Amino acid sequence: MGSNEQQFEQARQLIPGGVNSPVRAFGSVGGTPRFFVSANGPYITDVEGREYVDLVASWGPALLGHAHPDVVAAVQDAAARGLSFGASTPGETELAELIHSRVSDSRQPFGGAQSAVHPVEKVRLVSTGTEATMTAIRLARGFTGRDLLVKFAGHYHGHSDSLLAEAGSGVATLALPGSAGITAATAAQTLVLPYNDVDAVRAAFAEHGDHIAAIIVEAASANMGVVPPAPGFNRELSRITREHGALLILDEVLTGFRSGPAGWWGLEASGQVPDGTGWVPDLMTFGKVVGGGMPLAALGGRADVMDYLAPVGPVYQAGTLSGNPLAVAAGIATLRAADAAVYERLSTVADQVASATSAALAAEGVAHSVQRAGTLFSFAFSANAPHNYADVKAQEAFRYPPFFHAMLDAGVNLPPSVFEAWFVTSAHDDAAVTRILDALPAAARAAAAATGPE
Repeated sequence: MGSNEQQFEQARQLIPGGVNSPVRAFGSVGGTPRFFVSANGPYITDVEGREYVDLVASWGPALLGHAHPDVVAAVQDAAARGLSFGASTPGETELAELIHSRVSDSRQPFGGAQSAVHPVEKVRLVSTGTEATMTAIRLARGFTGRDLLVKFAGHYHGHSDSLLAEAGSGVATLALPGSAGITAATAAQTLVLPYNDVDAVRAAFAEHGDHIAAIIVEAASANMGVVPPAPGFNRELSRITREHGALLILDEVLTGFRSGPAGWWGLEASGQVPDGTGWVPDLMTFGKVVGGGMPLAALGGRADVMDYLAPVGPVYQAGTLSGNPLAVAAGIATLRAADAAVYERLSTVADQVASATSAALAAEGVAHSVQRAGTLFSFAFSANAPHNYADVKAQEAFRYPPFFHAMLDAGVNLPPSVFEAWFVTSAHDDAAVTRILDALPAAARAAAAATGPE
């Protein structure tokens, strides 16, 4: 198969930039991207046969580790029965029920009794997170009869036109404010506000409230590095949208069933996040973990809103591969296996890696902050914890590339951008964690020695 360099050169001859998703090109960190051929548990192996401890986990889906036996067996069994039918299958309902019940289990007493309001009364399965958020926005516009959308700078909700403005993650990595190919008329329908700024939200609704269909917000930011919501921020968004007849779309494509057993909303609803109880979103989007590594995502929400989707309602959405039986099987197997012990291990490993990384950076005098959202975490190279996209962009991001490459040279695969979250798995055993910890001192020295742009 040749070297990583040879693979990258061949790919660039046929694929724009040599990659099928921009962050894979190593544009933010430099050097040659790795081409992987296999993975198992907490490890991933490249074309040169080199093994790495993986802290990307396919950007979240590998909650149980790579190639988990239960997930692999479920997909193999499903494949043996047929790859796709273009028709409904029992598994789709089973997965929808698992999503429904996991969120339901996190509801806490509001005023002395369990809330009668369920944020996921009905579910629609789709193939990608982009498709889930795009559909949720179309649904919100169709349900309210309004045009405007509110999103937050640095939040990434997929690459559909109305959302690719001031997005984080890959867009931040490429230092692009948006994207070519998006019309001015489309961009004008999206209001971009600073994250964690309730006053800005109130001002937007004071001016445009009658025309705003929805707010879409990452449940906890994980696409500009991890930036958790300020205490009570999500609850206030819910209050403002209800007051003005708009909807609140909570994007849990990354955090859903990853930051905790019921996602970030589950942490708020259960009181594990300060000042978080007493509210529910109108729509939620899920991805990554719900597909167990296969292309699958979902949106769910209030029954009266969800019933605006075709074939019941007037808002059209369709997909030949929606609810694909292989992806559904992987999602079911993943959610079934993700029990309390799995989340306990995820939390333990996240604590170990985050605290050790912070200690290594501190030992070298590198200013940084640890950013946490449940089991998700990242690091910002600034002394003060970022609260919004402007704060994130102000960090000493030049320290990350040498840190990244030192870890990679030591056999640890990190996200190739400072604007991404780190993902652990329940398969990260003591041996894998030790390999990460052993690599940190040299990486911290590399970060400390880095010099910024002239």
